[in-house]
Amino acid sequence: MHAIRLHAFGPAENLTYEEVEAPVPGPGQVRIAVAAAGVHLLDAALRMGHTGPFPAPAELPTVPGREVAGTVDALGEGTDASWLGRRVVAHLGMAPGGYAEKAVVDATKLHALADHVGEAEAVAMIGTGRTTLGILQFAELGPESVAVVPAAAGGIGTLLVQYAKNAGATVIGLAGGPEKVARVAENGADLAVDYKLPDWPDQVRAFLGSRTATVVFDSVGGDTARAAVDLLGKGGLHLVFGWSSGGIADGEPLTFTEEELAAKGITSESVLGPVMLQKAGGDVRNLELAALAAATAGTLRPAVHPFPLRNAAEAHRALESRGTIGKVVLIP
Repeated sequence: MHAIRLHAFGPAENLTYEEVEAPVPGPGQVRIAVAAAGVHLLDAALRMGHTGPFPAPAELPTVPGREVAGTVDALGEGTDASWLGRRVVAHLGMAPGGYAEKAVVDATKLHALADHVGEAEAVAMIGTGRTTLGILQFAELGPESVAVVPAAAGGIGTLLVQYAKNAGATVIGLAGGPEKVARVAENGADLAVDYKLPDWPDQVRAFLGSRTATVVFDSVGGDTARAAVDLLGKGGLHLVFGWSSGGIADGEPLTFTEEELAAKGITSESVLGPVMLQKAGGDVRNLELAALAAATAGTLRPAVHPFPLRNAAEAHRALESRGTIGKVVLIP
């Protein structure tokens, strides 16, 4: 089979397309013939040797990637035989191996796919979708809500816009460049704005009139997030789940002192990690099930940006330069 391997930490060019032996499932495991594999900004950080929610690989070479969907083509000892031949999606967790034509995973991590849900969409929902629903645990959205979504053309941003619109909220979507802004508008945002334009906050204020924002979903940090927070009214909520504006390795989340929060009359909360898991009942699978159910019902429709598996390095470069729309997916 073919896989993408990383032999040394560094730039995207270090990801190489190679022929390797197919993995063999162990007891309680299955092997998936991969139809789609997810790519995450975290993958790029790990590629460079940085740590985060997941540790950098202890040994090289390694096959990156932790989100896969496809068809079960082999079973390990003791695995339920009913999985063989079924279309599934799984998050591999701490063990990488997704950027490949075949991947092995514990059967306990599998989710069966409905016939009308594609593998690329399922990959988007098993990672990006579960994170989106984890974030939304911290925000009660309704017709009185005004939600500001920076990076609204990204994988999470696309789903946040849809969810907020389904809840009846007014949605302000921010994106960089005309193409992304157009996609955000097509996705249902009440106002889509190019944050690269210096007057974008004035455009939002003119649109809202006497209203103010009630929640900012902040995955970018930096000046864009600070300007978005300035749109919040008293009682507003700033939810932090990323800081991509500062780069993969060097970015920092936008934070405020208690005095600043009191002066603004807002709340700021980081929602990643243990606090999100605790909200989900201590089991990330609860979020996976909810995300896939939303995709199956059609209430959430992920946007995907596909690349051939052999072009994983190109996919990483595009993601790092913000040249993608939606969830980046590799297709073997």
